[in-house]
Parts: sequence; C-alpha cells; structure tokens
Amino acid sequence: MVFAPVETRARVDAVVRRIGDAIELGLLADGEQLPGESELAGRLGVSTVTLREALMALRQQGLVTTRRGRGGGSFVSLPDRPGPQRLRARLRGWSSEELRDLGDHWAALSGAAARLAAARTEPDDLKQLLRTVDAFAGAARPAPRSRLYGRFQVELAAAAQSARLTRAQVALQTELGALLCLVLDDDAYREEVADRQRALVDAVQDGAPDAARSLAERCVEESAARLVALRLTL
Repeated sequence: MVFAPVETRARVDAVVRRIGDAIELGLLADGEQLPGESELAGRLGVSTVTLREALMALRQQGLVTTRRGRGGGSFVSLPDRPGPQRLRARLRGWSSEELRDLGDHWAALSGAAARLAAARTEPDDLKQLLRTVDAFAGAARPAPRSRLYGRFQVELAAAAQSARLTRAQVALQTELGALLCLVLDDDAYREEVADRQRALVDAVQDGAPDAARSLAERCVEESAARLVALRLTL
C-alpha cells in the first residue's frame, strides 16, 4: 500500500506525503533502503523526474538520505519526532468535515476488526497485540506513540483474519497516522488509550464481540475528535 500508485494531482506532493507519512508511522523502517528510482517511480505511477523531486524534498525534511557509489541508493532516516510544522501544515490540508468523515470510516474499520477478532482469534494470537500495548504505554515521545498506535490498529485487523480489513487499515494509517503525533503528546491521554486498548484485547480474548467493537470504535472516535478540535484552532 505504501508504494501503490498515487493520484495524478500534485504528484510530487502526493509522493512526499505518502512516503513521509509511512516513514513517520514506522511502516518503513529506519535505515531501510527504498526501491531503485526506476522501480519506485513505476510502482507509484509517476515519472522518474517527479520521483527525484519528491526524494529531494524528503531529504530536505531529513526523512531520506542518499548514498552514492557501490551499495548506494535512498535510505529511510527516521526522525526522533516528526516536524510539528510539517504535521500542522498537513492537518490544515483537511477540513473538519473531512476529518469527521475519516473518523467515521476509521471507527467502522476498527469496530469490524475487533468484532471479527473476538469471534475468530485464539488467545495465543493476541500476544503481539499485548506487546504493542505495553510498548505504547511506555513510549515517552509522540512519534513512537503514533507508530505504535497505528501498529495496534493494523495488528487488530490482522487478528480478525481479514486481508481486506488489514489492507484498509494500512492504507488509512499511511493517510492519517502521522497526524496522531499532534494529539498523543498528552501523557494522561496516552494512559487512557493504553487502558482502553488493554480492555479491548481482554474483550477479544473473552470472545465478546459487541464489547470489543464498542471499545475499538470509542478509541478511534476519541482520537479523531481530538484531531478535529485541534484543526479548528489552526
């Protein structure tokens, strides 16, 4: 999903946003080598000229480094935390109505994943989800919190044993996930989210689909509402 073709409008900006958000979300690992220019341009559905302009912008943002010579190429450079100006500019690109609509879509995806996971998964299948919750609860900075928050959502869809739901969550997290850095800098809110995630995992483990769905929906609805409230202040 990270390298699926981008829309034709403002293609340089679209490539920068797609890859930049994927890096900040942790879908692309620190130090990971990107595909070669010709291959990456083809997979994104853009020209090599457009791709080079996008890579230049990503280098200027400190998200990509380029090495020349043997063993060279473009590599992910994961920042300690995303630039707040970049994220606020990204948030200003959304209207409050669009964010609410996205929140509704996100809640529907997460609720469906939680309900199905409660019906289909086995207790041993939830160990990774619990590790992600523990890592999220212990994360000290917004950037790793947002990456772990997004990872939890994707892993929940995977626990539902639905390839389509998992792909949809990955796509949504590349679109939205980095913005969560703007609302996850609150320690009290981080603890609230972690508690709700643990309760959600318990509901899935207990085979309680309605409770699991409700908790999943409430978690993402609250996050979306916080983004909307922040957007109204910009």
